[in-house]
Amino acid sequence: MADPKGFLTTGRETACSRPVAERLGDWNEVYVPGSLLPIISKQAGRCMDCGIPFCHNGCPLGNLIPEWNDFAYREDWSAAAERLHATNNFPEFTGRLCPAPCESACVLGINQPAVTIKNVEVSIIDKAWDNGGVTPQPPERLSGKTAAVIGSGPAGLAAAQQLTRAGHTVVVYERADRIGGLLRYGIPEFKMEKVHINRRIEQMRAEGTKFRTGIEIGRDLSATDLRKRFDAVVVAAGATVSRDLPVPGRELGGIHFAMEYLPLSNKVQEGDFMAPPITAEGKHVVVIGGGDTGADCVGTAHRQGAASVTQLEIMPRPSEDRPTGQPWPTFPMLYKVTSAHEEGGERIYSVSTTHFEGDEDGNVQALHLVEVAFEDGKLVQKAGTERVLPAQLVTLAMGFTGTDQANGLVEQFGLELDERGNVARDASYATNVDGVFVAGDAGRGQSLIVWAIAEGRSAARGVDRYLTGTSALPYPVKPTDRSLMV
Repeated sequence: MADPKGFLTTGRETACSRPVAERLGDWNEVYVPGSLLPIISKQAGRCMDCGIPFCHNGCPLGNLIPEWNDFAYREDWSAAAERLHATNNFPEFTGRLCPAPCESACVLGINQPAVTIKNVEVSIIDKAWDNGGVTPQPPERLSGKTAAVIGSGPAGLAAAQQLTRAGHTVVVYERADRIGGLLRYGIPEFKMEKVHINRRIEQMRAEGTKFRTGIEIGRDLSATDLRKRFDAVVVAAGATVSRDLPVPGRELGGIHFAMEYLPLSNKVQEGDFMAPPITAEGKHVVVIGGGDTGADCVGTAHRQGAASVTQLEIMPRPSEDRPTGQPWPTFPMLYKVTSAHEEGGERIYSVSTTHFEGDEDGNVQALHLVEVAFEDGKLVQKAGTERVLPAQLVTLAMGFTGTDQANGLVEQFGLELDERGNVARDASYATNVDGVFVAGDAGRGQSLIVWAIAEGRSAARGVDRYLTGTSALPYPVKPTDRSLMV
């Protein structure tokens, strides 16, 4: 146990954010560099090393949280990093981007603020990188087997790294011009600077993983040809079809999916553009969708100099306290104030967009909305609550409906879909097509980064068993296991 009295003597402290005025002037991560170092050992000491650590259940990866908390408390950073990597390929990603269901399941959180598991995690891995403790782990011998991974998001990268370390020759295909999937072209720089992706890619290259960018399977390379080239295939293409809003005026200029808007600001940071082709500068911006992607649009619009930013959500405002219907240790839906919301703007709940209004040039200039409420389980509009918001830029951040089928990948492989429109798979992540597996959002539907990594690791085990008849790779979660769903 770290500190037997730590949870009694030490209060919860988290990373400090830079002042709003300062961080709006750049695209760097919002937190004060090094702010965790003076406090993190004591924060790790708040872990009670429970007899039944429910944080394990809250984390799809099964992270060994009490173990690395103990090492962090004792400032044995090398041992802490080893325990962290035992279950998670990319803790610097999850430590920055995961909503931390492990903290919702923390036993201390029953009647006190939970342990800052996420902050401890990111401190351990950042120290490991700074100290040169993250090195390539190439396999001792090659199996002679080959595997292709379609998609370079967290699921694809996790599967690829596991399979490479198992001795297989792995090639990752990515249709974008850079590796990383939504980590690269969906997550703003202020949430995760891309240096964290770049150095992982270099580690994976040194281990033997090969990467091919600018190749879309189904268009640039047929699924049939890919299957002939490789002994196994992992489909980790994500759930990239954005949910649309079919209301009058949707065709007007200035209305974009979030994933049309956000990647362009990433490309500015990569040096591809001097200024983004779609910008919020000087405009009244409306973001439709109250989730994390919507918050990313909010923070991006602030940094681009929007005149105003308003975020709309059709659901009621969540409670600030755990609802009775979502008891510990489940992951509750709570009211969150992200770093983007700290920077300004307005959030409006329980409203629905009725139509958009355009100007004489065919561009959006206003959004009409109405308040809504649930009555007998149905969403109804409240008469007399109509209002109009100025809007010269609207981003649609209402989630995703499934993997892309327009490129022919699903059809060419002959993949079966489940009732939710995701690629169907069995307990080993195998699809109905021999030698083809699926991991992450393509099979699960829109979900969290921690689930993507867990599924990538699990699918790698299925592929390894398929190729060799046995596998020593870990198996964090079955695709049919809904007990941990968040």
